[in-house]
Amino acid sequence: MEEQSLDSLHLSQNLPLSQDSFRELWESITDTLIFVLLQQLPEVLTEGFDENLFELPPETLTKDGVNPPASTVPVTTDYPGEYGFQLRFQKSGTAKSVTSTFSELLNKLYCQLAKTTPVEVLVSKELPQGAVLRATAVYKKTEHVADVVRRCPHHQNEDTAEHRSHLIRVEGSQRAQYFEDPHTKRQSVTVPYEPPQLGSEMTTILLSFMCNSSCMGGMNRRPILTILTLESPEGLVLGRRCFEVRVCACPGRDRKTEEDNSTKAQNGTKQTKKRKSTPAPDSTSVKKSKSASSAEEEDKDVYVLRVHGRERYEMLKKINDGLELLDKESKTKSKVSVKHEVPLPSSGKRLLQRGERSDSD
Repeated sequence: MEEQSLDSLHLSQNLPLSQDSFRELWESITDTLIFVLLQQLPEVLTEGFDENLFELPPETLTKDGVNPPASTVPVTTDYPGEYGFQLRFQKSGTAKSVTSTFSELLNKLYCQLAKTTPVEVLVSKELPQGAVLRATAVYKKTEHVADVVRRCPHHQNEDTAEHRSHLIRVEGSQRAQYFEDPHTKRQSVTVPYEPPQLGSEMTTILLSFMCNSSCMGGMNRRPILTILTLESPEGLVLGRRCFEVRVCACPGRDRKTEEDNSTKAQNGTKQTKKRKSTPAPDSTSVKKSKSASSAEEEDKDVYVLRVHGRERYEMLKKINDGLELLDKESKTKSKVSVKHEVPLPSSGKRLLQRGERSDSD
């Protein structure tokens, strides 16, 4: 098109050698070119313009290391949101053979190293297209919350995976992606949310924890929390759930022990409060009761005590038999002392015993 427009120009006149004439000629040529381009521009824009020219491909948006910036201090409170985001764990009990078990009393997950833990995800209504689930590990205590949760060097060196420094791993999905925030250095893993299958109300994801809680150089016995967030494709948080995690060799045993300790601690606080509320007995009344009981005759009333268990009954019976034996011994001693007591004469002189001599002798 440009060649035809240029051919239509008649440049057959003799070009003078003056600079002003050349400038006039050049301006006329440029004006003609601009006019031709303006006429042809709408057709070029409508026919050959790609509307997706400036849109990034999906691979670039979800590339490893490119994720929405995380907050310095992560939020650990539950937030169901408008979609009613909830988590549910399978009931495994406290047997020693279980590989993972969840305590509703403590809101704590106990699991073995690198063993799969099913987590059921429930929502109340349909989510936006492209929603994802993100799992992030943080330290529970305030003095450690700024530290990044990573695997210990020993387990990292043994692993050959590209994301071997990540503590949390998603199993059974090729679409799982691992991220590290460039500002906070916190690590997380995401997996696309899949709607429940026909006849089911929840979606199940599989999580694995790749280090023990006691690993030196890693968690080092510091308690951790797992934050599971439901996010939109743009990174907007739609819901949040948080639970504590302990990675150990025997999840069932540790769960039972910690639940028992928690129950004892709660009962202990209640008992101490009751003891503090009851008034202390008056010391004068105690003294009076003791003196009155010593002055009174032996109480001949019999009381019956109901005891649960044969062993406890035998123990209390031995105590009762011992107390009765002490009462009998005290009675015999008092009688003997009364018999050997010698009355004094009315004049105040001491009576001579057999074999003694008087002062006059």
